Amino acid sequence: MAGIRDVARLAHVSTSTVSLVLNKSGYVSDKTREKVETAMRELNYIPNELARNLYHSKTNIVGLILPDIAHPFFGSFAKYAEMELYKEGYKTMLCSTVHEENGEKEYIDMLNRQMMDGIIMGTHSLDIEDYNGVVRPIVSLDRYINESIPIVMSDHEKGGTLAAEELLRCGCKKVLQIMGSRNVNTPAHLHHYAFEKKLLEAGVTVCTEEAPWNRWSFDEFYSFVQKIYTAYPDIDAVYGADLIAVAYLKEAGARGRRIPEELKIIGYDGTDVTRMGAVTITSVYQDVQQLAKEAVKLLIERINGIENPDDRRILDVCLRKGETT
Repeated sequence: MAGIRDVARLAHVSTSTVSLVLNKSGYVSDKTREKVETAMRELNYIPNELARNLYHSKTNIVGLILPDIAHPFFGSFAKYAEMELYKEGYKTMLCSTVHEENGEKEYIDMLNRQMMDGIIMGTHSLDIEDYNGVVRPIVSLDRYINESIPIVMSDHEKGGTLAAEELLRCGCKKVLQIMGSRNVNTPAHLHHYAFEKKLLEAGVTVCTEEAPWNRWSFDEFYSFVQKIYTAYPDIDAVYGADLIAVAYLKEAGARGRRIPEELKIIGYDGTDVTRMGAVTITSVYQDVQQLAKEAVKLLIERINGIENPDDRRILDVCLRKGETT
């Protein structure tokens, strides 16, 4: 593969002159520019886009950091975010941190070294203090980091309230909710708090279990559900993330519980897994495509030096009725 030195040799100019032509900077006569461009064509020389962009302190690369793209919500978010970034002329560098212990920190270091123009952050493994001193753009997905970092999230309080109202309509009296680890400072917990508040006000008993931290696969969720299932023999409803709902539906069916006659199930996220089985699952739907669009829009604005005083995007949710309530 031809390099810049080969172009310079064929055009009988210095490598610095070739760089000036590539970067469209400095003065180069039309005759010399034509010689360089002719040499590039003859050699089929392809400029190093990354190197050229770094010369201008821009890479046109955005980091997308998510826990696990095998998870249906994060996989969908990655797909839509990559589509939006491509429309804006950016390439996506994807990091799935559940398999990389130091992945989040490494990407922050890359951002500080100007190897990316910005990051959309959807993980929770780093302490908030690790973001202090980061000057290049970051947008957070569903995580409070600090006041200088904008956040994109769903209206989780409304989501939890919608789920609770559906179970109240069904006449439920004892409910189990399964939430993520409370060690993580995420607005996603708000739907559980709103859910519990609404049910308690109506006199419903609410039991709460925390799923293991930083575990995202169906097998891990199903193993967890199997362990706790017998601890709650008399509940009449379960509420949790979509994969939890699918896992509970599977285990309840294996144990002979009739759905929804004996046990109601509501998921949260509204991903495709709630509609793929023989029984469709009632779920609170987050508009993941719009979440991705808003995250990319905010990040591009930040990259271009535009800071909106209202840098928090809260998107609407709705209840998708299935056959489990």
